[in-house]
Amino acid sequence: MFLRGRVATHDGTAVPHDALVERVCNNKVRQEVYVSPGGDFNMQLGSRANSFPDASGEPTSPDRMANKDPSMGIPRRELMSCELRASAPGFRPGLVTLLNPDVVGSSIDAGVIVVHRAVRVEGMTVSAIPEKAPKNATRAYEKGVQAEKKGKLADAQKQLETAVEIYPSSAKAWFQLGRVLQKQDDKDAARKAYTQATTVDTKYLPPYLSLASMAYERGEWNEVLALTDHILDLDPLSHAADTTYILDLDPLNYSAAYFYNAMANYKLNKMEEAEKSGLKAEHVDLRRNFPQLHLLMAELFARKSHYAMAIAELETYLELVPNAKDADQVREQLAKLEKLNGSRSTSKKLDQK
Repeated sequence: MFLRGRVATHDGTAVPHDALVERVCNNKVRQEVYVSPGGDFNMQLGSRANSFPDASGEPTSPDRMANKDPSMGIPRRELMSCELRASAPGFRPGLVTLLNPDVVGSSIDAGVIVVHRAVRVEGMTVSAIPEKAPKNATRAYEKGVQAEKKGKLADAQKQLETAVEIYPSSAKAWFQLGRVLQKQDDKDAARKAYTQATTVDTKYLPPYLSLASMAYERGEWNEVLALTDHILDLDPLSHAADTTYILDLDPLNYSAAYFYNAMANYKLNKMEEAEKSGLKAEHVDLRRNFPQLHLLMAELFARKSHYAMAIAELETYLELVPNAKDADQVREQLAKLEKLNGSRSTSKKLDQK
């Protein structure tokens, strides 16, 4: 059985040569292939063992594919929990589900996955407000950034304080100063610097994310929600064509915004909003930097009696952090959910009879 399809760009330009298509099932990458120069892709769905490589998503080796058992295909019902994700540098990921795949002979046609070009710049996020800083303020800022890179935090703080003193309308200088202060564990001063950056420019998002992270650590959930709501209202993936500001929140930071938002909604008993943000966080957290996100999603799914989905989330958590302090507790919870899921399956079979 082959899974075929094509990747296309929304503006008709050529698909990048290193565009990648992943088959993601229950939030785990199961298989990946690169697209052809024309944008086509082809996945061979071999035996169950050979089609489900390890969590890194590395494609199955030719030797393993040669030894596959042709009688052991992947049942269509298992593909229903999967989606295809196309990604390419400079583009937002495209997604299609495999809920109702079109089967033609020995092939499943996934259709076209469209990726949209993202407007991004390398390095520092560009502020909405054009800066007219004097040369001496710019020099102090640049010296401060270089000093921070070299680990000379005291020198960096001095230069950045000079920069904001000369030109207090620089949001990026206030943000960099906050970073340096936070690295020196001066949290109160860092929070003031970040807040000043948001006062200067409300569309400059990095300081909002830093403030949200600090509020998350303190457990101030209303503040976390307000800060992350502001970030997500200016969703960089939805405003790529906006000419008034350019954003450079990488996938890690973007997933952090959704994760903090999901946790804040959960703590404030807003379960539907928590689930929406949590699902989005899972889609963009490609580097798996938030294992606790899967605990949150397991709790939300279990509340709705979606035991199979909750089980998958707990299994993902244990794969990511098998030696976590709460690993034994999570395994106990997993065993309880598996019992509940088994009882529910048995009940359904009896009802059908």
